[in-house]
Amino acid sequence: MIKEFKEFISRGSVIDLAVGIIIGAAFGKIVSSLVNDVLMPPIGMLIGGINFTGLKLVIKEASGTAEAVTINYGNFIQTGIDFLIIAFAIFILIKGINKLRRKQDEKPAPPKEPTNEEKLLTEIRDLLAKK
Repeated sequence: MIKEFKEFISRGSVIDLAVGIIIGAAFGKIVSSLVNDVLMPPIGMLIGGINFTGLKLVIKEASGTAEAVTINYGNFIQTGIDFLIIAFAIFILIKGINKLRRKQDEKPAPPKEPTNEEKLLTEIRDLLAKK
């Protein structure tokens, strides 16, 4: 069982997947910061200074030591915007990668070496041309 686990974990696809997840998490943090710190303040200002993360519906007010019960729909809106921006950024990245791959596929293949028959026919043609 340990041997099988070592084989499984040492496969390239598993390692590539792990690297992809780690990079994806870091990319997600970058995009979240872009959304929260760069994009959302101007959007909030344009719609009247609303901070999306502060939007909530109070179900029960705070009383004594009990905290208020709220539905934080502003956080949901913020997360949805984060998702859309991350999805768009990944779409653009994949589109660029696919474009590069298509360019590589379009490169003409190097000419094939002539077969023995073609070499022989070329020699015959050259001999006939000399006459």
